[in-house]
Amino acid sequence: MTQTDKTTTHFGFQTVPEGEKAGRVQGVFTSVASKYDVMNDVMSMGIHRVWKDAMMDWLAPRPGQRLLDVAGGTGDISFKFLGRAGHGHATVLDLTESMLVEGRKRAEAAQMADSLDWVVGDAMALPFPDNTFDVYTISFGIRNVTRPQEALNEAFRVLRPGGRLMVLEFSQIPNDLMQKAYDLYSFNVIPRMGQAIANDRDSYQYLVESIRKFPDQDTFLNMVRIAGFENAKYRNLSMGIACLHSGWKI
Repeated sequence: MTQTDKTTTHFGFQTVPEGEKAGRVQGVFTSVASKYDVMNDVMSMGIHRVWKDAMMDWLAPRPGQRLLDVAGGTGDISFKFLGRAGHGHATVLDLTESMLVEGRKRAEAAQMADSLDWVVGDAMALPFPDNTFDVYTISFGIRNVTRPQEALNEAFRVLRPGGRLMVLEFSQIPNDLMQKAYDLYSFNVIPRMGQAIANDRDSYQYLVESIRKFPDQDTFLNMVRIAGFENAKYRNLSMGIACLHSGWKI
């Protein structure tokens, strides 16, 4: 057994060898790909769209910018970015090819085909040269990465000087009572929705558990700074159910 084999990480509430996590995550998203957008609406009662708009408001895309949207799956963020920028280019990268396939089927993908690339790739080892992109986004994806710090380090590497990082992720509600109420909803309702809508309870059980295992706002902010980003800040959304983290490569 190699040292890598002995290193473990979490897959939801399970402890698994690090080498297994990416494959398991891929299995989850392959399973739910065709229903992913519908489930996002159901799980968040449509609020994920408001959160993504808040992300764009803070990001303020400008004409001609090049975006790398990691764990970009079905293209939501890229479509919004290109729409706001007016013109530019977006590269959607995802570990799971079936998510990219679903993204390409969307009407926006056809309308913006000349401004879009779809790439299968790993957030921890991006297949791009240094200093390539103006903006790096990852939306509800970094908690599924085996080693999030490595993904942030890679984000810093591929951004140009003056480039912007923006992470949208589920987070922790600072109020303990409200967090308990939200946990009750998450653990009791969302896996059942997954069973009813996607015929897949286990994948949605994992998604709920993965939210609870993700670092809180201040811990993650420190990780952003460790990667080299400056002027790093966060904004809670919906009382901390989700959170936006921003940083700059200066």
